[in-house]
Amino acid sequence: MSLVDEAPPIKVLQVMSGAGIGGIETFFFDAVEALHQAGLHQHVAIRPNVPSRQIARLKDLGIAVATAGFRTLWPWPTRLALERVHQSFRPQIAQYWTGRAGHFARRRPGCANIGWFGGYRQMKDFRACDDFIAITPDLERHLRDGGVDEEHISRVHTFSTVDTGAGTPVSRARFDTPDDVALLLVLARLHPKKGIDTLLHALKEVDGAFLWIAGEGPNRKEYEDLVRTLGLGARVRFLGWQEDRAGLLSACDICVMPSRFEPFGTVMAEAWSARRPLIVAAAQGPRAYVRDGENGLMVPIDNPPALAAAIRLILNAPDLAQRLVDGGTRSFASQFTAEAYVRGTFAVYRRVLARAQSAGV
Repeated sequence: MSLVDEAPPIKVLQVMSGAGIGGIETFFFDAVEALHQAGLHQHVAIRPNVPSRQIARLKDLGIAVATAGFRTLWPWPTRLALERVHQSFRPQIAQYWTGRAGHFARRRPGCANIGWFGGYRQMKDFRACDDFIAITPDLERHLRDGGVDEEHISRVHTFSTVDTGAGTPVSRARFDTPDDVALLLVLARLHPKKGIDTLLHALKEVDGAFLWIAGEGPNRKEYEDLVRTLGLGARVRFLGWQEDRAGLLSACDICVMPSRFEPFGTVMAEAWSARRPLIVAAAQGPRAYVRDGENGLMVPIDNPPALAAAIRLILNAPDLAQRLVDGGTRSFASQFTAEAYVRGTFAVYRRVLARAQSAGV
């Protein structure tokens, strides 16, 4: 993808202070690379806890990287690091991707601050931001409820980097899984919000199906104990954090997102782009984009029998599975491609700079 001819001469500082690994963190690096490939001039400020391969990835692209601790109780080293970047790089826009990052935003002449809302962040952390990017309609509402004027809110969806139907399947033998069984996949942090316990209870009601759980988090031991309690040890595999999302999706029969709380869920777009049937629980993000029976099946939150029934329905109805795949492919192509993300982000940057220039900032 190249939008170099369309890209304005904009310099953007991207500030991220998330966890070492996670869904938002993964998307951040994908987004920075997509914007770079389209011709945007960027500098990145991140915590040193991110995997070294991600820092190397940016540096290999020629993107300058600064690291800082983003410690709110000892803020001076981070403030100094960001000040040095501003002095040397002179960004026209600084985009803050998390609440902790936004806490370190400062108003500076010639630089507009944008807060990125991929979740229900606290507005107080973004006091120095005048413009905002939300990834869903409900996050736009959250910003309006927080006192942000409509003209300062833009919606830009996340995107999937999983090529449509092109992933090389991860070998099932690698995770001791037979080739002839139905395989479910959940890509999620092992946290109560993600509803993995609901899926485990549902799996108990689906004879013969196996489950891959790809992710790490604070509740792993609890879920491992639950697997033993339910007698599912022969059919559940904890894969840990995995980078090859395309390969995992290509290997599975159904992608499941049983979240209790989900502002969006990039996994939806990844399942659609990988051409896999999708089942979601009716959390905030999925409700905005999943049309039940068209591009996925939607079940109530915390309802193992309904989730089990949806799994069995897809496994026993190949025509339905194909209809969901076709609908998901259309949803992906219309809203969740990297090209759509880049064009939407450039449009936001242009509007923000035009407004700042007209105000003489």
